[in-house]
Amino acid sequence: MKAIQLTAPSLDAFRRTELPEPKAARGEVLLRLRAASLNFVDVAIATGNFPGASFPMVPVADGAGEIAALGDGVDGWKVGERVVPHFMPNWLGGAITPHNVAALRGISLPGSLAEYVAVPASSLVALPAHLDFVHGAALPIAATTAWNAVRSAQLRPGAVVLLLGTGGVSIFALQFAKAHGATVILASSSDDKLERARQLGADQLINYRATPAWDEEVLRLTGGRGADLVVETVGGATIARSLNAAALGGTVFTVGFVSGTAAPIDLLPIIVKALRIVGNNTGSVADLADAVRAIAAHRIVPLIDRVFDIEETAAAYAELAAGGRHFGKIAIAH
Repeated sequence: MKAIQLTAPSLDAFRRTELPEPKAARGEVLLRLRAASLNFVDVAIATGNFPGASFPMVPVADGAGEIAALGDGVDGWKVGERVVPHFMPNWLGGAITPHNVAALRGISLPGSLAEYVAVPASSLVALPAHLDFVHGAALPIAATTAWNAVRSAQLRPGAVVLLLGTGGVSIFALQFAKAHGATVILASSSDDKLERARQLGADQLINYRATPAWDEEVLRLTGGRGADLVVETVGGATIARSLNAAALGGTVFTVGFVSGTAAPIDLLPIIVKALRIVGNNTGSVADLADAVRAIAAHRIVPLIDRVFDIEETAAAYAELAAGGRHFGKIAIAH
């Protein structure tokens, strides 16, 4: 089968190759992959900034396709069904454990830049009828993470959500938060992106280049109250302002490290405001299934900024690695 391999931790180390077609073992299905979608973890792997990868490898955690064959003992699925495989196939549900996160597609297991892949049937979620394969490939990491962010704060109508940037997690969180009836404040450095976010339902917009003290602006916009949920997708450079922007009893859901992982933190806001700081490593197959049910119920369509051909894999990675240019997700079509 045709595949793309990453031969070293370098954005210049992609190569087209031929690999043996996998077979579906007992409890597995063989997927004919149709699309993949990039996350910052893929760039971190390709630049040597994420542990556990061995080279050469078939990269990209997230993908979508159709079932091409069933292994022995597989019930409830049929050949031809359109599905999304979760990138942590061991994590079916419940709390995170070492076993749940020991196997990762696109890191320790073959990823989505190949014609076929064999995955456990238990790791599959059916693709909603209103979405195509490119939309489906955007779901596993970004939609699951955004769904868990919204659920972590138990959002109710009228709650305030603060989102940083316009990447995949932030845009999914915007869509989920509006479906919950929340008020969304979104910060970006681009007025064009802010206008696109407004069209998606964002209620208040902040250009953080024009307003560097965006946390104080959040407090002003909310009459001093702050945000019930801050989805912290940036990292060390913004965490202090995120804590300041959070409301009493609020949740700071931290998932990003694009600006680095180290940051000095003043504990006083956390203590005085009784904040919940929630780390997240995506979530389980059950979480993905919940997110997909919400997407189907609300007819949510993932925002795809650009679709690259699989022959343009290096260019797709370079686009994401450049940072700040995309709105939503970057996809790769087979």
